[in-house]
Amino acid sequence: MLYFEFLFLLIVLYIGSRKGGIGLGVVSGIGLTIEVFIFKMPPTSPPVTVMLIILAVVTCASILEAAGGLKYMLQVAERVLRKNPKRVTLIAPFVTYSMTFLLGTGHAVYSIMPIIGDVALKNGIRPERPMASASVASQIAITASPISAAVVYYLAQLTDIRPDISLLSILMVTVPATLFGTLLMALYSMKRGKELDDDPEYQSRLKDPEWRDRILNTTATSLDETLPTSARNSVLLFLLSIAVIVVIAMVPEIRTIGEATKPISMAVVIQMMMLCFGGIILLATKTDPRLVPNGVVFKSGMVAAIAIFGIAWMSDTYFQYAMPQFKSGIVEMVTTYPWTFALALFIVSVVVNSQAATARMMLPVGLGLGLEPALLIGLMPAVYGYFFIPNYPSDIATVNFDSSGTTKIGKWYFNHSFMSVGLIGVISACCAGYMLGQIIIG
Repeated sequence: MLYFEFLFLLIVLYIGSRKGGIGLGVVSGIGLTIEVFIFKMPPTSPPVTVMLIILAVVTCASILEAAGGLKYMLQVAERVLRKNPKRVTLIAPFVTYSMTFLLGTGHAVYSIMPIIGDVALKNGIRPERPMASASVASQIAITASPISAAVVYYLAQLTDIRPDISLLSILMVTVPATLFGTLLMALYSMKRGKELDDDPEYQSRLKDPEWRDRILNTTATSLDETLPTSARNSVLLFLLSIAVIVVIAMVPEIRTIGEATKPISMAVVIQMMMLCFGGIILLATKTDPRLVPNGVVFKSGMVAAIAIFGIAWMSDTYFQYAMPQFKSGIVEMVTTYPWTFALALFIVSVVVNSQAATARMMLPVGLGLGLEPALLIGLMPAVYGYFFIPNYPSDIATVNFDSSGTTKIGKWYFNHSFMSVGLIGVISACCAGYMLGQIIIG
């Protein structure tokens, strides 16, 4: 019966994934209701902490976007790319990585993708090389961002088990590991695919007058817009908020209030700081609050919160119910082959299309199996597996932004531009993370 119920869980996740973010959340609500009232599983608590973290971070980042801060960051990133056009394949993944690291979401990088493609094309470089790896890097960086929901959830859960684990200790594992994976992706991309002169798809587009004009005479740039000083100030304030969070995380005494013996949870601190600095940015830059809900960051963040609400609640209800029966066999397998838990994380991520939701679903499973925090943190990059099926918005957008046709979804669907770089990035990051976890956490 447990295997049948697990198959039911996967079917619900698959149906929901075909409907996208909000659809995935509400379809999971159907699955949850069936689990409770038909399969008689006791419902667990909804993922309130993760949702509140997402809401707080998205609110602050959305105010930053409304204040012009994202455009300012985009212009800085474009200047870096255009000063080093011949090295765009190496630089572009680190540019998108940095944007996600700072913002805690990969949805802010859409605007840089046309610029990456333009820089590559104007310098005779196959656009697939920087664009595919930049798209993957923008997602793999989520497990290294101090304000991402996935990282903060790991922190909140693991500090209850080992108080010596801090935000800094987690980042000391995930940041070098994901940077290593990003570097290998970039190096691999240097020579991937045919040169433009030999690429039949590109050459056929050049023969079409409409495509030829679009390829040769269109320039994507953000540098033609003069931004107010408030845009730069909003970015500086946002960076200050991240610095404050890191300092508070490093010094537990700051979080110990009054006679309390236990510091305030970092999950609570991040929620407070994001709301606080969101208010500071709003007031200091005189941003119209009516603009905030209209941005890309706000819309994508709210969709993510709804998706996680349904996915995590339904999945947690099943795993808590099934854990006593599954535990012995799985523990033996994971103890003998630790990488198998990374495979489990990866497969779940492919299905649910969310790193935060994967973390919320699978970290309690790992803890319930008695796995060591060093292993769980080291394998954290494996919560990013949704490049495997090319239906994630950033990947689809990247394909559409590449006017040369070199970044594409192949004839056989799985032979797409993101597969090789995604596997290289995640596998190498997990290998590096596993070793760093044993040294730093273990």
